[in-house]
Amino acid sequence: MKLVFATNNAHKLSEVRQILGDSYDVVSLADIGCTTDIPETAPTLEGNALQKARYVKEHFGLDCFADDTGLEVDALNGAPGVFTARYAETEGWGRGHDTTANVDCLLHNLENKSDRKARFRTVIALIYNGEEHLFEGIVEGAITTSRQGTDGFGYDPVFHPDGCDGTFAEMGPDAKNAISHRGRAIRLLAEFLNKKA
Repeated sequence: MKLVFATNNAHKLSEVRQILGDSYDVVSLADIGCTTDIPETAPTLEGNALQKARYVKEHFGLDCFADDTGLEVDALNGAPGVFTARYAETEGWGRGHDTTANVDCLLHNLENKSDRKARFRTVIALIYNGEEHLFEGIVEGAITTSRQGTDGFGYDPVFHPDGCDGTFAEMGPDAKNAISHRGRAIRLLAEFLNKKA
């Protein structure tokens, strides 16, 4: 089954392809000729995911899915949340999607905070046969006081999932995908598609 994933993020694309396996031919926005930076202006993860999926359906006529992921930190009242990818910019630390600045900003804002509980939440919006569906994956954990590990991307070096020995960045991709927020949401997506197939 061919599926359009509304992303040009190589890390996300690789993760999703690995989780879904050979049953699905997952193609990116670039693969369908979409070079537009699709806006993500909704106030929620659900809204952003739907915005991207609807854009692809409207402009390319293809069934597709899109995701949005937020890191929600209790001591920061749920921030960065919907601004996770551009957190540093919203806090005046940098511009655009600067991963290093995002992590630096997060660690700075958590200095002297004893409550470091956090969760990653991924919402996937699927448009399939004219219907819209949402799937959510959540993983609970905590923010470390410094970067640990070199695998993964984004906030992986500072997110320590509950019940694990290290951060996402200290796990191999298989171990991370087995428990990650995106992995959980993608598996729900796959279950749904397998029932429809």
